[in-house]
Amino acid sequence: MSRFLSTVPGRRGVLLYGLPVMLALAVGTLWYSHVSAQAAAARAAANDSNGVSVLLDLADSAFHEHRLVAPIGSNVYEFYLSVLPLDPGNKLAMARLHEAFMPACDDVEREIGEGHLDEAQRELRLLRDYDVNHDQNKNNYKLALLGSYLDAQRTLLIRKHEAQALQIREHLTAAAAGEN
Repeated sequence: MSRFLSTVPGRRGVLLYGLPVMLALAVGTLWYSHVSAQAAAARAAANDSNGVSVLLDLADSAFHEHRLVAPIGSNVYEFYLSVLPLDPGNKLAMARLHEAFMPACDDVEREIGEGHLDEAQRELRLLRDYDVNHDQNKNNYKLALLGSYLDAQRTLLIRKHEAQALQIREHLTAAAAGEN
């Protein structure tokens, strides 16, 4: 035996029992750090799998290309409004939606002016979804104005169609009277 082990019997017990305990603690620590790393990776994968990062990248691209409310399915408002249910506290989404609000209103107004009323209605609905759910009605006046403008344009279009229908009816009546 070695002189160290033979001279102090108490040291032998410490080595015989202490070494396995220290080994068990080291293995446990390694196992815990491995499991913690796996859990962190799983959480990161879960965040990626719910699509938040993908939606943010798509929204960022749409923002830089000034696709604020159109085309359908590929615009800033649809992407960022899709991010918020998955990550309600997403500051980037909220900031970009707020920043894009007035230019998006201008886009809606342009659509109304060009007579694309159904498209303008869809775009206005996106802005109302944002305003009601996220901006606490701070921009309600602008949306009300756009809604009134859209309604007025729809009324003018209906009157124009009624006038055209009356003109066609009169033309058909005159043609039918000329045949008799």
